[in-house]
Amino acid sequence: MFKALAHASRRHVLIVLNARGGSMTAGEIAKRFSCSWPTTSRHLRILAEAGLVRVDKQGREWKYVLEAEALRRIVGRWLHWFDEVNPEEE
Repeated sequence: MFKALAHASRRHVLIVLNARGGSMTAGEIAKRFSCSWPTTSRHLRILAEAGLVRVDKQGREWKYVLEAEALRRIVGRWLHWFDEVNPEEE
């Protein structure tokens, strides 16, 4: 999942999805980026494979849905691990 989050464009996709209520079509997402369609499609595929977005087919369109809970879970685990490795001194 962290590999998927490593690219700024993919993080931006997640931010845009969150700001737009959690779901958008592939076309709506692509319009917001200066990347080519194949590049945008690759970013969306990587996010889906990482479990950060879910892909729902609605008629002829594919909707990308933010999986915010998956993101919260992995970031929470990472922060928990970080706190255990580097406990704050009081």
